[in-house]
Amino acid sequence: MYNLLDNFIDYLKFQKNFSIHTINAYQKDIFDGLDYFSLVLKKPIERIDPSLINGSLIRGFLAYLKQKELSRATVARKLASWRAFFRFLANDRLLVSNPMLRVANPKKEKKLPIFLYQEETEKLVEAPDHSPLGIRDRAILELLYASGIRVSELVALDLDQLDLIRGYIRVLGKGAKERIVPIHDRSMAAIEEYLKTVRGSLVKKNCQAVFLNYQGSRLSDRSIRKIIDKYCQQEKIKLKVSPHKIRHSFATHLLDNGADLRTVQELLGHVSLSSTQIYTHVTRQKLKKVYKMSHPRA
Repeated sequence: MYNLLDNFIDYLKFQKNFSIHTINAYQKDIFDGLDYFSLVLKKPIERIDPSLINGSLIRGFLAYLKQKELSRATVARKLASWRAFFRFLANDRLLVSNPMLRVANPKKEKKLPIFLYQEETEKLVEAPDHSPLGIRDRAILELLYASGIRVSELVALDLDQLDLIRGYIRVLGKGAKERIVPIHDRSMAAIEEYLKTVRGSLVKKNCQAVFLNYQGSRLSDRSIRKIIDKYCQQEKIKLKVSPHKIRHSFATHLLDNGADLRTVQELLGHVSLSSTQIYTHVTRQKLKKVYKMSHPRA
């Protein structure tokens, strides 16, 4: 089993070009299943043959995940990882029949994205002071809100991906897919100030990352979250704000102010329009609220 899993990981890495975060998630999901199958089959993981894992065993795993009160999205993701693994084995003719073909996905919960109002976002973005790290943090917050990029895309951003003359950044998204994202003048000005006055004093080695920590190396996802938490506490913003909530805010505010869905899809780097359509529910809710507050007979 371990050899098969190693081959699958190599396939995700070299043929699918998945990020290390995605690969780690797949690997964890597979091992969660293998731990369960090992217990039920009373075999160590290395002695489990894929042909032993049938539809009944998969459904037992599904029931086990539900007992743990995991969200539907988490359960669906774990099943998706196993679907991909079995599809890989079937394509390589290492599996006669695919048990996942007879297992249905749980229905997804329809959760609306949580976002900041425009006034709150402005407060957050303008919160940093004019100290060197404050200038850096302002550039980070301005860019997150100006572009809607994922935190993984932000920390991976290198100097050669910036075009501050024409006003855009070149982003490598999921599956190493490249997209061009425009940024506005205030974001460009904040980044230029950081590059001219701060970055040079931080960098201590030949690091091409745009955003650096105090040690002169690339900032991590966790560091970005800490920066956001710091300014939310400072500005007394009650909502627990993550980089992804800023991404939600970016998309929601664009639609609120007249952007079309296809444009927002392209800016966010969504493969499917259905991923972007969730934001239309938010704008509809706002329309209903405004209607009820404004119409004399509502």
